[in-house]
Amino acid sequence: MYIHRRIATELLRLIDQFPVVGIIGPRQVGKTTLARHLMENMNKECIYLDLELPEDQSKLYEPQLYLEQHSEKCIILDEIQQIPELFPVIRGLVDKHRVAGRYIVLGSASPALLRQSSETLAGRIVYKELAPFNLVEIAENYDMTQHWFRGGFPEAFLAMNEEFLRTWTRNFIQTYLERDLPVFGLTVNPILMRKMWTMMAHFHGGIWNASSFSKSLGITVPTVNRYIEFLEAAFIVNRLQPFHLNLKKRLVKSPKIYLRDTGILHYLAGITSFENLQGNVLLGNSWEGYAIEQIKQVLPGEIEAYYYRTHNGTESDLVLARGNIALACIEIKYTASPKPSKGFQIAIEDLKTPANFIITPKSETYPVASNIVVCNLADFLTSHLDAIMRM
Repeated sequence: MYIHRRIATELLRLIDQFPVVGIIGPRQVGKTTLARHLMENMNKECIYLDLELPEDQSKLYEPQLYLEQHSEKCIILDEIQQIPELFPVIRGLVDKHRVAGRYIVLGSASPALLRQSSETLAGRIVYKELAPFNLVEIAENYDMTQHWFRGGFPEAFLAMNEEFLRTWTRNFIQTYLERDLPVFGLTVNPILMRKMWTMMAHFHGGIWNASSFSKSLGITVPTVNRYIEFLEAAFIVNRLQPFHLNLKKRLVKSPKIYLRDTGILHYLAGITSFENLQGNVLLGNSWEGYAIEQIKQVLPGEIEAYYYRTHNGTESDLVLARGNIALACIEIKYTASPKPSKGFQIAIEDLKTPANFIITPKSETYPVASNIVVCNLADFLTSHLDAIMRM
C-alpha cells in the first residue's frame, strides 16, 4: 500500500515552476517510490533512469545526445551521485531550452554532491528533503508506538516481523558505513565510525562534548567535529542549536545531539522491543528525540527549532522561533500526568513565548496552567502547530 508523502503536492507545484527539482535524503527513504508516484500525476511524459543499473548508465554514454532527444519530456535521474558529471550537461541543456519540469534528480545524502550541484545548477534547481515517514503520514492507519520504536524508514517501519526489522537495520548501517561513506566523500575506518554511532546512541539527547568523543575514539577534536558535521549534512544526526537572546544569564551554548531515526537509535543501543525500551534509561531521551524530529520535519522554512537552557537549570526542550522572536516553548515528557517543571516555567518567563506546550504520547488536550497546554504529539502536529505558524 502506498503511503502518501506530505511533500508530494509541493513537489508537483515546484516541478511546474523550476527546470530541475532535486529530491534528497538518505538511502531507502522512499525517493524512488515517491518519484514513480509523481510520474503518475504529471501532465507530461516521463522517462525514469536508475543510474545504478548498467543498462540505464549505458543510455547516457553520450549524455547530451540522449537528453536532447527527450527535451520535451521530464527525465528522472535516480541516484545521480553515480554520475556527477551530468550536472554541467544538464545546466547547458536547461540554458538552451529553459522550461519547467525538465529534470527530477534523486540523490542519496551526499554533502559533496549537494555542493557540486548547487554551484553548477544555481538558479535552475530547487531541493526538497524527503525524510522517513512522519507521524502525520501514518497516524490514521498505524500505531504511533510502532513508528517510534521502528523509526520511519519504510522497510523498517512496515517490516513483517522483528527479525526482518533487525536484519534490515543491521544491513542499512553496514552498507552506509562500508559503502556509502566513501562514495559520499568521507574516508574513515568503518569500525571507528560504527563505534562513534554507538556512542551517539547512548549520548542521544545530550549536550555535545567533542572532547569526550575525541578521547574515547582516539582522534582529534577537529576530526570529531568534522565527522559530526558530515553526519548532520547526510541527514543521520540532528544538532539542535541553543536559542540565544541578550539575556543577563549564563546560557548553555553547545548543541544537543540526536540520531534522527529512532529505529536506528534503538538498534545501536541494543533495545530489541518496545517493551524493552520501557525499562531502558534511554526511554525519556528517545521520546524527546522522536518528538523533536517529527516536529522539525513539518516546520516551514521561516521557523527554526532550538532548545533553551541556562546553567542554573532553566530549560525548554524545544523552542520554535521566527528570526530572533521565540514563538513557543515546548517541554517533552513521557508521562500520563504531566506537570510543568519550575525550570520550564522560568524559560517561558525568560523568552516571553505566547504559546507553550507539554507534549506527551497520549494525553488529551487541556490547560495545565494559564499559559501552558498539555497535548499529545499527534494533536500538536495536526492542530496546534498551525496556530503557531500563523503567529
